[in-house]
Amino acid sequence: MAPRVEELEAFPGGGAAAEENSPVQQVAMTVPTTDDTTLPVLTFRMWVLGTLSCVVLSFVNQFFWYRKEPLSISSISAQIAVVPLGHLMARTITRKVFLKGSRWEFTLNPGPFNVKEHVLITIFANSGAGSVYAMHIVTAVKIYYQKELTFFVSFLVVLTTQVLGFGWAGLFRRYLVKPAEMWWPSNLIQVSLFGALHEKERRPRGSLSRNQFFLISFICSFAYYVFPGYLLQLLTSVSWVCFAFPHSIVAQQIGSGMDGMGIGAIGLDWSTVSSYLGSPLASPWFATANVAVGFFLVMYVITPISYWNDVYDAKKFPFFSSGLFTATGDRYKISSIIDSKFHLDIDAYEKRGPLHLSTFFAMTYGVGFAALTATVMHVLLFHGSDIWRLTRTAFKDQKMDIHTKLMSRYKQVPEWWFVCILLSNICLALFACMYYNEQLQLPWWGVLLCCAIAFFFTLPIGIIAATTNQAPGLNIITEYVIGYMYPGRPVANILFKTYGYISMTQALTFLQDFKLGHYMKIPPRTITGWWLMESIPNICLTNLLPADSHWTCPMDRVFYDASVIWGLIGPRRIFGDMGTYPAINWFFLAGAAAPLLVYAAHRIFPEQKWLRLVNMPILIGATGMMPPATAVNYTTWIIVGFLSGFVVYRYKPDWWRRHNYLLSGALDAGLAFMGVLLFFCLGSQGVALDWWGNREACPVASCPTAKGVTVDGCPLF
Repeated sequence: MAPRVEELEAFPGGGAAAEENSPVQQVAMTVPTTDDTTLPVLTFRMWVLGTLSCVVLSFVNQFFWYRKEPLSISSISAQIAVVPLGHLMARTITRKVFLKGSRWEFTLNPGPFNVKEHVLITIFANSGAGSVYAMHIVTAVKIYYQKELTFFVSFLVVLTTQVLGFGWAGLFRRYLVKPAEMWWPSNLIQVSLFGALHEKERRPRGSLSRNQFFLISFICSFAYYVFPGYLLQLLTSVSWVCFAFPHSIVAQQIGSGMDGMGIGAIGLDWSTVSSYLGSPLASPWFATANVAVGFFLVMYVITPISYWNDVYDAKKFPFFSSGLFTATGDRYKISSIIDSKFHLDIDAYEKRGPLHLSTFFAMTYGVGFAALTATVMHVLLFHGSDIWRLTRTAFKDQKMDIHTKLMSRYKQVPEWWFVCILLSNICLALFACMYYNEQLQLPWWGVLLCCAIAFFFTLPIGIIAATTNQAPGLNIITEYVIGYMYPGRPVANILFKTYGYISMTQALTFLQDFKLGHYMKIPPRTITGWWLMESIPNICLTNLLPADSHWTCPMDRVFYDASVIWGLIGPRRIFGDMGTYPAINWFFLAGAAAPLLVYAAHRIFPEQKWLRLVNMPILIGATGMMPPATAVNYTTWIIVGFLSGFVVYRYKPDWWRRHNYLLSGALDAGLAFMGVLLFFCLGSQGVALDWWGNREACPVASCPTAKGVTVDGCPLF
């Protein structure tokens, strides 16, 4: 029987078909408007390869997340690796039909390996592609606080935090998946790659086919990463300023890409570019521009002015650091202010003195406050009417683009399924916190409150993520709320943050996968960290690790520092009336006011279309990943994003359409495969190169510049 195909043109070219295509140009240029409804989806090979991809990617990403430069292996690597395996299974597995003639008839091999199976396998891989955020809790408690946290309790926390967001993801599908304007830019990388791997393309004369281009790019990325990954690690951040002024603290503060402003520094390493902000090739230019402006204001205006004017005694501390310090510039000994019940010892804290932050670290918290209020205000002003319209017409016929129209032929997943998942996970989380309260510290009402916060912010932050590929986080506001309501308990604080922040993030991840399935017309129904802590001596403890060790755990260090600030000591003693930084709270008001100014300008000057592209949540929250992300991560990301999203997209649109997302996938995959190969062949055997190309290029960039402050390894300023 000939396959039944519902289709429009593969790409818009005019006429009625083009009018139904997506109003987002990048989607119209990338996503095919066809659907073969006869393709089998829930096959034996899909379940085998999907489960394997999820398990392997979960292990590898958690494994590499503890490195100084985290190596994030995206699902694109699995997307590529499973293709030959899928074709092999299609050729070798028996095609015998079991229980023939009955309603339970099935076969292990329904025919050739097809694109819909491949998409579902990739969605499985997406589920395991990120590191487990809750493992930061385990690291903070076991490694930094040196306290007891059993494996079973850790497992309950990891399980519930990872699955909780799936419950309300299903409830927001009508707002964040069905509308064509919610286009989730990073999905286009995978859509483009699916096309290259499965479609029979007519190669333009004298040029490479998409498969050939991907293969060549992949090989180049794979071969090149041996240099920044092993032979010449200096390529991670190249700074001519540090070479020119090897002993000047101020010069290195300006030029260092890792511990300073990063002026003149550049990263010649794809992991430097994509490890924290994702692929810049997937970011629309207006979003990249907003990030660039926000980064420039924070890194090159606010922080230098604050530092060199000695705001909050800034010169006693490093220019760029997430560390915790005493008033004299020494590292704060946190263990000295914890009592036997794992609570804050107030007398010891008052005796030792207040905790101090680097000016940059304090400012990033202020920026986080502003980004949150800006997100709410921006969505109300610019998307409030759309949300209200979708709410009123949720159960009525709506105007659909071609992708939604094709998907309407399939039976949808009922919302009560998601409600059941949500309620069961909340009950399991309540059980964990109430039964193991001595270890977790969080009361039952804390679980319900953080779930309410995450649910409330999923829609506004989801709109930002679906249209810009950037998403402000809830980590700061959740820390702030529980820190005021339940101070002195660090584990309760980080657990509340994890439930409140990562459940929303997981909901957005699931919604993004729903949109990928939407684009590819998929029927809607269809423990590593613990081992590392036991295996690597002194993991995360930078003062005890060898100088060339990669296992410095930058994200875990920031997570631990935050648990001290917000949980152990509490926001009142840091940012409140008893603290050093109360003025930072004004950022809440500034963040709420910023979108109002943009909205007013847009109404006054409606002919200036560029004003609507100013996205204050992205602009203000641009530096939300700093630290642990550094200046060189941002500068290099912005440069690559400009070349791709502005230069190539505007002046070479045909090349961009054919190759942009394929190039991103090839760079990710090549780096991932070489990174794994280098570790298991060399790193795990302790084989390292000790020469100037693998040493710190800016050794004094993290030194203080206040007179009389002495720090080991630093010259006296």
